[in-house]
Amino acid sequence: MPETAYYSHLARRPRVGTLRKLVWIELEHFHGWSCSECAWVFNASGALSGHSLNEMIENYKRQRDEEFAAHICAARLRPELIKV
Repeated sequence: MPETAYYSHLARRPRVGTLRKLVWIELEHFHGWSCSECAWVFNASGALSGHSLNEMIENYKRQRDEEFAAHICAARLRPELIKV
């Protein structure tokens, strides 16, 4: 008798690769990190924390990367005026 493979409901769903990237943008009113596919921009919350400059930089990058990974592009449509 052949073995039966069992998959969770998530494994049966087709996987769609995300094409979005974290990009640096420079506009008249904003210089910073943005999503290449929507209007999400990174705004650091509060002052940088850490015991050294390197730790502050790592904390900033970690917060930026976590917020970028968590955002949903469909919730933030990119205005046609913003070109990246």
